[in-house]
Amino acid sequence: REVEGRDERRSYSICAPAGSAPRIGVRVVPGGLFSAWLVDEVRPGDTVEVMAPTGLFTPDLTTPGHHVLIAAGSGITPMVSIAESVLAADSRSAVTLFYGNRRTDTVMFADELADLKDLHPTRFHLAHVLSREPREAEVLSGRLDAGRLAALVGSLVDVERADHWWLCGPQGMVADAQQVLAGLGVPAERVHRELFYADDEPVREVRHEESGPEGPVSEVTITLDGRSTTASLSRERSVLDGAQQTRPDLPFACKGGVCGTCRALVTDGSVDMRRNYALETAEVDAGYVLTCQSYPVSEKLTVDYDS
Repeated sequence: REVEGRDERRSYSICAPAGSAPRIGVRVVPGGLFSAWLVDEVRPGDTVEVMAPTGLFTPDLTTPGHHVLIAAGSGITPMVSIAESVLAADSRSAVTLFYGNRRTDTVMFADELADLKDLHPTRFHLAHVLSREPREAEVLSGRLDAGRLAALVGSLVDVERADHWWLCGPQGMVADAQQVLAGLGVPAERVHRELFYADDEPVREVRHEESGPEGPVSEVTITLDGRSTTASLSRERSVLDGAQQTRPDLPFACKGGVCGTCRALVTDGSVDMRRNYALETAEVDAGYVLTCQSYPVSEKLTVDYDS
């Protein structure tokens, strides 16, 4: 949506299972510019501009396995899709979900999760963890932090038999979960993460006049939808910010290194990627970057959004 002449975008995870009509889950953020508009103002029949799905936070449904999901708050949205899809795809697959919230009345998709448990009582294991509401089991009362995650995983999951681990929620929870899993010897390639926001300090941004680049520049070639554009871009601006002056059609959303919408492949040259909360190690090793966080380093740089 356009707000005071600015193009405002947000990324939302699809929460429908494979083969169903797409849908998203939106929780209102106090003072939020986008979520409140979607929930309070958008009505049936309204038109909303959207991009095609671009995420890679998706399971392989062709191979049966045990998937362990760890979510907090609105981080449940992609997990609903993953759980339903995995359980429907193969009767040999199983899902364990640890879901953290403040209270029972803040649990998103509570009824849907209960129905899924009733439908697959032996293959879907669900543990609600509440930070501001006492539970009968002490391990289920409190924040979903490293200590509680270690206790839950240690008592409820056969770690060696778990095939994939899916983490989604605030940065702190995801980082704690990664730490716990690494300590348990879970291979990094089996751990998949998606953040909804990062709560550390933002990368310093340098303001520039729109008249042209200042300081060192690089010759940057951008390829998107089969069309290539070359321009001289400042090395003190991210590839995305610099290239948007000549390619306003470039995909983006959060500009914080979280959503992964601006993912592209560096096919020539090099960049300095300052933050990355979206790409997995294998993607980075293959040359993929988040252009909103990548600054040109080499004299010539080629970035391909189509790869």
